[in-house]
Amino acid sequence: MKTIFIVDDSDSNIILAKNALEGVYETYAMPSAARMFKIVEKITPDLILLDVDMPEMDGFEALQMLKANEKFKSIPVIFLTGKYDKESEKSGLEMGALDFIQKPFSAPDLIERIRRHIGS
Repeated sequence: MKTIFIVDDSDSNIILAKNALEGVYETYAMPSAARMFKIVEKITPDLILLDVDMPEMDGFEALQMLKANEKFKSIPVIFLTGKYDKESEKSGLEMGALDFIQKPFSAPDLIERIRRHIGS
């Protein structure tokens, strides 16, 4: 089973994503990018679902750090965002994100977009 990290500072968004992916992917939830960097040292996910708007370190900063690290730069990232705008999407894709998913998301759409990029 493929592994997905869900990185979001909102418990409700984490629960929604975990419930959507249950039985399809193994998930690890974490409330911050800082926590993600501690866990990614031990477990390499097949994909990271990364919230854009988080305190301390936002998703764009986290993506830059992942892509700058030889060990993590090949991990696919899909942004989850409640604040969708074309400029942010363009910037994120140019930085190396695979996709942008707007919150609130539907479980079938989330699964389909993940499968499109990494399979099941």
